[in-house]
Amino acid sequence: MSILSWDDFDDDSKKQTPESKPETVQQKEASEQKVVSDPKPAQKNTDHSGYVGTSGTSTNDQTDSLVRATESLKHLDVAPGLEELEMGAGRVQVDDKAMINCRADLNQLVPFKYEWAWQKYLDGCANHWMPQEVNMNHDIALWKSENGLTDDERTIIMRSLGFFSTADSLVANNLVLAIYRLITNPECRQYILRQGFEEAIHTHAYQYCIESLGMDEGEVFNMYREVPSVARKAAWGLKYTQALGDPKFTTGTPETDQELLRNLIAFYCVLEGIFFYCGFTQILSMGRRNKMNGVAEQFQYILRDESMHVNFGIDMINQIKIENPHLWTAEFQQEVIQMILEGTILEIEYARDTMPRGVLGMNAAMMEEYLKFICNRRLAQLGLPEQYKGVTNPFQWMSEMMDLRKEKNFFETRVTDYQTGGALSW
Repeated sequence: MSILSWDDFDDDSKKQTPESKPETVQQKEASEQKVVSDPKPAQKNTDHSGYVGTSGTSTNDQTDSLVRATESLKHLDVAPGLEELEMGAGRVQVDDKAMINCRADLNQLVPFKYEWAWQKYLDGCANHWMPQEVNMNHDIALWKSENGLTDDERTIIMRSLGFFSTADSLVANNLVLAIYRLITNPECRQYILRQGFEEAIHTHAYQYCIESLGMDEGEVFNMYREVPSVARKAAWGLKYTQALGDPKFTTGTPETDQELLRNLIAFYCVLEGIFFYCGFTQILSMGRRNKMNGVAEQFQYILRDESMHVNFGIDMINQIKIENPHLWTAEFQQEVIQMILEGTILEIEYARDTMPRGVLGMNAAMMEEYLKFICNRRLAQLGLPEQYKGVTNPFQWMSEMMDLRKEKNFFETRVTDYQTGGALSW
């Protein structure tokens, strides 16, 4: 068998033999005979289905493509998106950087202006974990046991997985579709990318728990549309993404810059900073009682991740305030206070819905006290006055849970220090 080359198609007429005429030649002769018998003008053949180009045609096509590519490059716009590339411009300096509305080259990570953002990125990388690392055998046996859990305990597990399974997706969507695009600092963007990946891991963890326990996946994942106390929290968060989710939305005016601040406060201070805490406390309290150890262990990992997310977000918000003091008006501060109070009220409603009776050594009244304590903390972190005077933390062990470093965890399964190196300090 010979290998064909383009030379085989150069001039077929030179390779003809009387005994074997190619189909194309036979067609040509037939066409010529038809012309003699039919004096009508020949119509142009537009059917190229069986066409085989010659080397000349191929060369012409390649030349044309090269000409078009060269011509296109002559008109290359060196301003992709908003980050204009000034050829020959000076190197980026620290003072060129800003949290929002910055025109400095975002592709240059260094020099760092916000060392804290880069450190949080490194800490997040050191905390990497995957859901499959957690043994779920104990949980599966307990979940399938008729008398292993009370109805109230089962409700707590279902509601927690139902809310969190979609809440982390909402947070991830907001990060990817809105916040990343509008934050104009590369080291902060680096952490935001890490956070987005962690949100994916969290959603994976909830799916892993749901699948392991044999729950109805449709029921759990659609709970934020079916259970009012879950739906109200999700709806509250979603309304703050509507404006920023528009691809045409940009910052640069006091009004749009404040819209970005609203989004950051809604998601970092309320959704992750308040809405998660009732469910975290309930599930981790269950783990302290040696129940649903695998689920509780994953929630402990997630709690540590989320604590870092909240701290990063608040640092970012406060930095925007420092660089743009004209945004932090008295009127806007009152609006922020109301936002955080609304979030607290919604989480208290959720606590009452999931704990109609005392369970796991806690009740709705204790949880309300705890959520008001968290509310005060979020306000103080933003430099705003506390709204609930005299409240205390009834769950001191929750603080210890976030501060644990390298010690055996309370589930008595394995060490929960999942860092790849070093120790975190919150």
